[in-house]
Amino acid sequence: MTTMSAVFLPDGVDSPVPWHYGDPHREQTWLRDGASVVDLSHRDVVSIEGPDRLPWLHSLTTAHLAELPAGGSALSLILDPHGHVEHELRVTDDGERTLITVEPGSGETLARYLDQMRFMLRVSVQEEPGLAAVWSTLAEPLPQQVRRWEQPAEFTGVGTTPAGEDRGGSAQRYVPQRPALLPGAEVLVPADELAAALAFAPHRSGTWALEALRTAAAVPRLGFETDHRTLPHEVGWIGPAVHLAKGCYRGQETVARVHNLGRPPRRLALAHLDGSLETLPTHGDPVSVGDKVVGWVATPVRHHELGPLATVVLKRNVDPSAPLLIGDIAGGQEVVVAA
Repeated sequence: MTTMSAVFLPDGVDSPVPWHYGDPHREQTWLRDGASVVDLSHRDVVSIEGPDRLPWLHSLTTAHLAELPAGGSALSLILDPHGHVEHELRVTDDGERTLITVEPGSGETLARYLDQMRFMLRVSVQEEPGLAAVWSTLAEPLPQQVRRWEQPAEFTGVGTTPAGEDRGGSAQRYVPQRPALLPGAEVLVPADELAAALAFAPHRSGTWALEALRTAAAVPRLGFETDHRTLPHEVGWIGPAVHLAKGCYRGQETVARVHNLGRPPRRLALAHLDGSLETLPTHGDPVSVGDKVVGWVATPVRHHELGPLATVVLKRNVDPSAPLLIGDIAGGQEVVVAA
């Protein structure tokens, strides 16, 4: 059992929950090996009830949700009218109620938008402060578990998400091979039983550990690998979160046009950084080739095996073999989203 005191980030969206417990590299191995949980209770939860909830969500978001089975889960997005990503939704349903978790601080905005889109349909939307999220790699369920959101199959290496195809082909063209896998699932527990849920696990890990594993697998996170211009194609969300053969939703025209007629202007890559330096770049730092800025830093981390890494968002035509300057640190890129 992890016994060291929790250390918190001084600022940022993850600052309300433990960053690490004194041994972040070991915490990564516990998480990787299925022996740990991470407190994600700062994530917001929105619930939707009513018989029309799944067809309604299906019409508003990018995933195929109309026939989501009881106990099923999915990753979905809400786009703006130009196809840029606004919300990343982790969706679960038990046959009577849909629960959605989103980035910290965005639940109110999401609930307000969904409530405005109800029209005459039989749905009700509300925030759920009584539920808390936990990332778990344990084989057995937590005793307090209310609902479990399973990641897209691509992220855990167990297959692919059924996503149809269009004239531009299938979703597999975007991420031919993921650099690593991300173990675990997001579990919802009653907020007043969070401490008991965390204590049930053999070990606890902080968000440092989860972010390191997520970054090594190049799994995108809203607000980290995205900005206000991000298209789903650029970060590998076509397939895991975007179905290519479903009906219209806001931004669907852009998704289809980019998929069928061209390429996205940017692409996600994984940068392996010079390990001789003690510093890391920060989110938003420029990425350059020579004296030309070609992208920006998304998530920088220290990985227990791979050393310093960062996801980076690059212009599509950057030579994959070109040496990069990531902030002030030299590095090379591993292609994630194909050019």
